[in-house]
Amino acid sequence: MAFDIATFHADAVSIPSHEDVTEMREFLLETLRDAGLEPQVDDLGNVLASKDGAADGPHLVLNTHIDTVAPHVPYERDGDVVRGRGACDAKGPLATLLAAFLRVDPEAGTLTLAITPDEETLMTGAAGLQDRLAADGVIVGEPTDLDVCIAARGQCEGTITVAGESGHAASVPAERNAVFGLSSVLEVLRDYDTEAGQGADDVLGAPKLTATMLEAGEAPNRVPDVCRLTFDRRSVPPETSESFRADLEGVLEGRVPDALSVSVDLIRPDTPFPPAFVTDADADLVQTLQEASGGEVRPFSAATEAGFFAADAPTVVFGPGVLADDEGGVAHAEREYVHLSAVEDAADALEATLRAVCVSPLEN
Repeated sequence: MAFDIATFHADAVSIPSHEDVTEMREFLLETLRDAGLEPQVDDLGNVLASKDGAADGPHLVLNTHIDTVAPHVPYERDGDVVRGRGACDAKGPLATLLAAFLRVDPEAGTLTLAITPDEETLMTGAAGLQDRLAADGVIVGEPTDLDVCIAARGQCEGTITVAGESGHAASVPAERNAVFGLSSVLEVLRDYDTEAGQGADDVLGAPKLTATMLEAGEAPNRVPDVCRLTFDRRSVPPETSESFRADLEGVLEGRVPDALSVSVDLIRPDTPFPPAFVTDADADLVQTLQEASGGEVRPFSAATEAGFFAADAPTVVFGPGVLADDEGGVAHAEREYVHLSAVEDAADALEATLRAVCVSPLEN
């Protein structure tokens, strides 16, 4: 049965995948089987399908995800505009990657479709693929408005815990009050990137450290023993989540009063955080996709699985749709939408790129 990109996209957006990706994964597997392929599901829940050429050549990987954020938003179509959860993030990019993958039979090398189940949460699927796919190039599907994104900041989340003395509000001295100690923490966070942190990157610009949540106390007349602040960190190379955690903790230990203690912990330290990455703008994959799409070459503005692949191969982020428009947020928003013509244009650009790389291989 011939693959129809509009029908696939409509069916995919109609399937809820914000709590459980099982139905969406089965739909993807069925689509691949109908095309005569034999997809596999690995132990991390990734869907993998490959096509091999007759001759040696590059291994190109196409990656995106099938999970979405909550809540599910029903599918609607008004002419060229498709609305619904996942319309642009990332079932639109999925439709384009799948269409291009099915249209191209490589003459040289290998073409792999690698679809992950948990990009919006833990990212264990992509992190696991990092050591399993020996790729020569990776295209990651996300809403980029058909621009070719060659870089993205990394992201991690954590907590800063200030500990002091608990007791009656009338008796605990200020120097032992963890809530008062928070002022030193906020000063450090405000100035961290200009005074102590990682410097700016030529492509990505400066990293960003943001305080997002506060937790302390249970009663207005009692001093809590701890005050906890949650932060979001957007990093640039070569910073890692652990190097940032250790450096921030060291700075805080030197600034928080001696009567208090301070510690920095990553949230979910046993799960991966997406690392920052930068791909050379002159890489053949970048140039070929840019010529095919006509888009700009620029950084991607959100966290992405691409950083897991970029350490080993040129990696770009590409797809139809936008993260935000002049009215506000689009991806993850109630008003999420994509233009179907953009989905089709992205598929055409990807097909042209795959033919250039896997049918008429690029010179090294």
